[in-house]
Amino acid sequence: MTQDDARLKLEEFRVQIDEVDRRIVALLNERTSVVEDIGRVKREAHLPIYEPKREDQVFANITESNRGPMSPEAVRRIFERIIDEMRTIQRVRMMSAAGTPPAPSDGRSPDGEK
Repeated sequence: MTQDDARLKLEEFRVQIDEVDRRIVALLNERTSVVEDIGRVKREAHLPIYEPKREDQVFANITESNRGPMSPEAVRRIFERIIDEMRTIQRVRMMSAAGTPPAPSDGRSPDGEK
């Protein structure tokens, strides 16, 4: 393969990656909309944002549905980040709706107390 052929092939792959990235963003925004609904329910019911058992269920679900080529550890790391961002969104939305400053996502009060 010549360098020109390689450049053309790489450009084709990059177009595919760009499309996949746009779909990922759309799915993340769809997930965020659901998270906002969950946050509203939690706020109305005075439930905590952080639910470790639910996060364990999410990790089990994504691990079971992963068929590769990504390792289970890689998928979990990505979802840890996604869940952290979703928790932040819930916390900010819940606190702004209640008129209070956002608390840390680990269950501590805004001043750091448990």
